[in-house]
Amino acid sequence: MVAVLIVICEVAFWVLLAAGLALRYGAKMPRASVAVLLCEPLLEAVLFVVTVIDLKNGAEPDWKHGLAAAYIGYSIALGHYTITWVDVRVAHRFAGGPPPHTPKYGAARAVHEWKIAGRWTLASLIAIGLLQGAAWYVGGDGDVGSLHAWQQRMLVVIGINLVIAVSYTLFPKKAPAVPAGRG
Repeated sequence: MVAVLIVICEVAFWVLLAAGLALRYGAKMPRASVAVLLCEPLLEAVLFVVTVIDLKNGAEPDWKHGLAAAYIGYSIALGHYTITWVDVRVAHRFAGGPPPHTPKYGAARAVHEWKIAGRWTLASLIAIGLLQGAAWYVGGDGDVGSLHAWQQRMLVVIGINLVIAVSYTLFPKKAPAVPAGRG
């Protein structure tokens, strides 16, 4: 049940995002667009409630509960960023908005990577907290090994993002040299 709901929530996220952007840029209804996009957090709330009910009804904690926590953490910490990222690209492609800009070189790219690492760290910490809450909720009677395994996975996610950010800081990509006479 939880695995199916995770898939439904993921599909619904993208459907709501597409509907919101279609309302904003296609139908020129920005208020309706905001209303649709504000429904996104409801998906996480439903997933959280169903996961808690599943555990309350005696389900053994397993990978589905860990994935639900990771999904909720991602949605909270990176959901707005994802929506904004897509919005900028749709605005550029279909509404004459400015081209998307992600720094590619030097310190600006390092700062960008540190911001991304911060978002992923927050997402992982939220997931770790939800998983710990689930472990306490299940108590000593249940096998919570899978929940603790997911906590370790979230620590790996933090580590990977920190390594990426550090690499851009220590080894910044340099802009290509402009040939003489073109600058």
